[in-house]
Amino acid sequence: MQKINELQLAKELIRFPTVTPIDAGVMKFLEKKLKKLGFKTKILEFKEKGFKPVKNLYARLGNKSPNFCYAGHLDVVPSGNIKKWTINPFKPSIKKGHLIGRGANDMKSSIASFVSAVSIFLSQNKRFDGSISLLITGDEEGDAVNGTKKVVEYLKRKKEKINFCLVGEPTNPNRLGEMIKIGRRGSLTGKLIINGAQGHVAYPQRANNPSTAIVKILNELKNIKFDKGTKDFQPTNLEVTKININNTADNIIPGSAEATFNIRFNNKHSSISLKRRLNKVFKKICKKNKSKFRIDYRVSGEAFLTKPNETTFMIQNIIKKITKIKPKLSTTGGTSDLRFIKSISPGLEFGLVGKTMHKVDEAVSLKDLKNLTKIYQNILQSYFK
Repeated sequence: MQKINELQLAKELIRFPTVTPIDAGVMKFLEKKLKKLGFKTKILEFKEKGFKPVKNLYARLGNKSPNFCYAGHLDVVPSGNIKKWTINPFKPSIKKGHLIGRGANDMKSSIASFVSAVSIFLSQNKRFDGSISLLITGDEEGDAVNGTKKVVEYLKRKKEKINFCLVGEPTNPNRLGEMIKIGRRGSLTGKLIINGAQGHVAYPQRANNPSTAIVKILNELKNIKFDKGTKDFQPTNLEVTKININNTADNIIPGSAEATFNIRFNNKHSSISLKRRLNKVFKKICKKNKSKFRIDYRVSGEAFLTKPNETTFMIQNIIKKITKIKPKLSTTGGTSDLRFIKSISPGLEFGLVGKTMHKVDEAVSLKDLKNLTKIYQNILQSYFK
């Protein structure tokens, strides 16, 4: 069995300009690598009206239980101003012990580490009791409509059983080994439109200014104390992200006003319970101000938590053994594709240090890359011992 070098593979993956949702041939490339290791593979392309099609990959080695799955994404965010980079973002380079390139941190290097770990594991274990699978998407940084969400639906239809899932997102704030993510807060975005009646500023009695209602609403929303947090989660928080009154003149009372807000919520709430609470505020204030409202909600995911189990503690101990740091079990940060996978499997997230993700000169320490491969290899060894 040929061993795959994690650094070499990371470089090869970075060379594909996979700005979400562009595939650029990367899924076919990774599929060939996995087939050489003995995986049965399937490239799954999903389409939905209003969204660009996305290619995803599901690969499995073995047909026995338990099935240990690694999940990740090969799409990356745009490079931004290329002139600010010290290299071409898609021509990886090594400088001062770091691999630089778009996706080096989030999260092509993690995928390379896992594939390398699998190749080492297979070279030492010709037979093992169980299966190893990979769920790789090209739609994590974008709309997340034609990616992991639809792969999970496909796996449900195929009655494909996953026993545990490790998502390779960059979970560590500063040093490899600091943090494992065992859950995430939910995310709810609301776009609120208040309609009043346009008129002359000198005759307010003939108009109905929607800015009055929207200011009162946003003030009330910001003053809501949703909760104090829980043992596992931070307090629920609402942030207003946009306020827009599209008015081209200073002597006109506008006819409409808009605002967008986002709530990151813990497992004391659901998107449904939050919508009910917010709608009461909109109705109350709009009724008093004789205005009408329209609200459009988008739910990126519900809050979820994987209760620590034997596999969680096994992974925690392996990370501590290799990094000399005991990782904290956390639910902080944004959201991840584990919000979709949780419906078919328990899981956690552990990957690289996230300090440079989405930044100019995104980079990963070569030492961390090697140690992550060791961690992933040891996890496979312990899981199938």
